[in-house]
Amino acid sequence: MPRTTTTRTICATLALVGATLGAAAIPAVATQAAPTRTTACPTGWGSLPETDTTATTTPVRDIRTGRHACYDRMVVDLPGAGRGVGYSVRYVDRLHQDGSGRHIPVAGGAVLEVRVAAPAYDPGTGSPTYPARAGRPLPGVDLAGYRTFRDARFAGSFEGDTQIGLGVRARLPFRVLHLTDRVVIDVAHSWTGTR
Repeated sequence: MPRTTTTRTICATLALVGATLGAAAIPAVATQAAPTRTTACPTGWGSLPETDTTATTTPVRDIRTGRHACYDRMVVDLPGAGRGVGYSVRYVDRLHQDGSGRHIPVAGGAVLEVRVAAPAYDPGTGSPTYPARAGRPLPGVDLAGYRTFRDARFAGSFEGDTQIGLGVRARLPFRVLHLTDRVVIDVAHSWTGTR
C-alpha cells in the first residue's frame, strides 16, 4: 500500500476516534429545576378590629365563602342595600350570642366575630331572609380544603344586627371591604405576604 493512502487512512481513523472521544468527554447538560413561583400577596393587613357604623334595614340574604391564592373570603350579601352597610369584625376569645349571652363554640385556633349592621329577617314581618339557625354552621358553606377557614357559625340576628362566628387556623391578618350590596371579609393565609 502506498504511503499516501496509509497516511490518509490513519488520519481519517484518528479524526473519527478524536470526534468520538470529544463527544464522550462533553458532560451532559444538567437539567435545571423549574424555578419555584411564589405569589406576591397583599400586605399591610392587620388583626385589629375594623368597623363602620352605618346601619341598614335591608336584610341579609346569603353568606358564602371562597378560596383565593392568598386568602380565604367570606361574603355577606344584602341585595338592594347600596353602599350603606355597617360592620364590626374583630378577634374574640369566645363568641357570645347577642341578647342571651350564650356561648357559641366555634372551631379553630382563633375566632373572628363578624357583625353586619343589618337584620337576617324582614323588619316588617319578622320572617327570616337567611335560612340559618343560631349555633349551627352556615347553610350551604363547606369549608373543606380551605387553608385558613375552619368553621363558620351563625350566632343570630338581634335588634337589626346579624352576628357570625368565623373560626380560622390562627390569629391572622384580615381586611374588610364594603362593596355594593355586600360586605367582604378576607383572612390571609399567612403574615409573610407570600402563599
